[in-house]
Amino acid sequence: MKKTKLGEFEELVLLTVAALQADAYGVEIKRELESRIKEKLSVGSIQSALKRMEEKGFLTSEFGETTLKRGGKRKRIYTTTSYAHKVLAEMKDIRAGLWEAIPKLTPQLKVI
Repeated sequence: MKKTKLGEFEELVLLTVAALQADAYGVEIKRELESRIKEKLSVGSIQSALKRMEEKGFLTSEFGETTLKRGGKRKRIYTTTSYAHKVLAEMKDIRAGLWEAIPKLTPQLKVI
């Protein structure tokens, strides 16, 4: 069992960072996650989750190059760590095991 807790929202943000790879910066993470969960999110909620996960060792970040498109501002690009990959794999296994157990535990459960 893992010792570091990762909330549902943090897990979604972390998976989004892993999926986006070199394009994993605040606005793009928000855009991608909103399109997948079909909900509007605040930039602050994304930034808070990214900061927490960086403090926990799931992410690292660095500033990208300046661009004219952003008025000379640099993007903070996030990268998942090997620790994040380990924890995400553990969570995937736990979830898969639980999904596989559902029919065994509740044969009367019908998918709607």
